[in-house]
Amino acid sequence: MSQPSQLLLDALQHRLGYQFSQPDLLVRALTHRSAHRDHNERLEFLGDALIGLVTAAAFYDRFPGEDEGVLSRLRASVVSGKSLASLAKELDLSSCLILGESERKSGGRLRDSILADTFEALAGAAMLDGSLPQARDVVGAWLEPAIAAATPDATVDAKTRLQEWCQARSEALPEYSVVEVTGSDHAQSFRVQCLLADQQRSTEATGSSRRRAEQSSAALMLDQILGG
Repeated sequence: MSQPSQLLLDALQHRLGYQFSQPDLLVRALTHRSAHRDHNERLEFLGDALIGLVTAAAFYDRFPGEDEGVLSRLRASVVSGKSLASLAKELDLSSCLILGESERKSGGRLRDSILADTFEALAGAAMLDGSLPQARDVVGAWLEPAIAAATPDATVDAKTRLQEWCQARSEALPEYSVVEVTGSDHAQSFRVQCLLADQQRSTEATGSSRRRAEQSSAALMLDQILGG
């Protein structure tokens, strides 16, 4: 295992806007499982939860008029592996990754999945190193470019994403059904169920039209299956 120099670690902490009081946590967050038994996967678990919380709170405050499905779709656009890998590249995490020989030789330093996982691990390490409020502020600053760029209209169509997810796994396509329609003719509210039969999962969401309700229920389903 080749550990980055103190000069590189200091430069990284400067870019992160955070100085670790426990340097071993920083090193562990940068350590891929291919390099050492004391790797970053448990920190990823914590970081994933913190990133989800910070992102959800940011969109909840920023878009007070949007429903749960839209907020879930916005959050998914930020916490996706592609998005986190992009943020990791902006922070130049690759220069400090600690990888095993096989990963180094196969280009792991530039692999999106490793970069995204390391970003999550750093968030988890920051939470353990300091207080939760402090970690929320720090991680929020890391996420700010992605959060600022996300808008309800710019998010990918949730029904299309869910259908593609099912097709990639040769599973049955989602089924949508109207559970309830309430309100007057000119102000109706639709409650729609999204069913994934192969996954034995279902979600429900409401919207001012059947289409919006379907999109929201699909977004909730994506949040379930991608969030574990």
